[in-house]
Amino acid sequence: MIDTWTLRVLVEVADRGSFSAAGEALSMTQPAVSRQIGGLERRLGVPLFRRLPRGVRLTHAGGAAVELARDILTRMHALEARLYAFTSLTAGQLNVSAFPSANARLTPEAIRRFAAAHPGVAVSLVRPDAAGSLPAVRDGRIDVALVTSWELYADPSRAKHDPSVPSLNEEMLDGIDLVPLGDERLHVVLPADHPLARRKRVPLRQLRDERWIEGDFPDCLGPIPPIADALGGPPRIGFFCDDWNGKQALVAARAGVMLVPTLTQAVLRPDLVSRPTTPALPPRRLYAAAAAPPFRAPAATAMIAILSAVCRQPVDS
Repeated sequence: MIDTWTLRVLVEVADRGSFSAAGEALSMTQPAVSRQIGGLERRLGVPLFRRLPRGVRLTHAGGAAVELARDILTRMHALEARLYAFTSLTAGQLNVSAFPSANARLTPEAIRRFAAAHPGVAVSLVRPDAAGSLPAVRDGRIDVALVTSWELYADPSRAKHDPSVPSLNEEMLDGIDLVPLGDERLHVVLPADHPLARRKRVPLRQLRDERWIEGDFPDCLGPIPPIADALGGPPRIGFFCDDWNGKQALVAARAGVMLVPTLTQAVLRPDLVSRPTTPALPPRRLYAAAAAPPFRAPAATAMIAILSAVCRQPVDS
């Protein structure tokens, strides 16, 4: 295969009309340029230059070779420039996935900050297929996925207060880095005129007879045993709704109550209140999942840093 340096020597000789002038431009000796061109001619089996008493002149084959060489070198430069743009965060595509409650505040704010810092990189919010977000991260279809500790256990009912308990599905995480973004406390959401809405903390036992609004995983009640223990029995599931706004509307209509992570408090409807519970429910840990280096794109690293900053920002209760 002909290397790009040989092509550059070919073009330089054609432009300057002599081996010595090309050698001076390329910091090569005249004999070295002559050997380079001679080797190329032997490889191609055709003369590229006529050697004259003063300089050289392209043959017809040489003219065609130089035209193609210029095109190849131009494309190589374009390739280098395009890939540099990706590493310098001036171009490219970033695919992000998140669950509905994260999309209520965290994801939009992170995308806003990312777009302001890196306007050349196009960000898309994508929905994982039935296999889930982690396989899509591993396959490169998603660059950054927001996941919770509930999703990382082979048996979600074993998830404890400490998200590092040894029930993680290690095979599921092969080739994936999990960057902790923080722990989300779970609060109960009530209509503003609910009898318990004025309490600073709501005793879960007093919600035993309420109907609960369940959601799609991980926007759900989570591992049932902790809440069942606190309620004095399994929660009565009255409605299932996987839409964040729909769940709020059901609570506002006094159809039931629900749990929400604290990161969503800033975007609750004004006719709802969010209250910590007694006893406090085990928190869940929020992670950004991305490909492990060296396969992680610089844009993914930048987005994870922004997500971390947003999560550190205090949220009004």
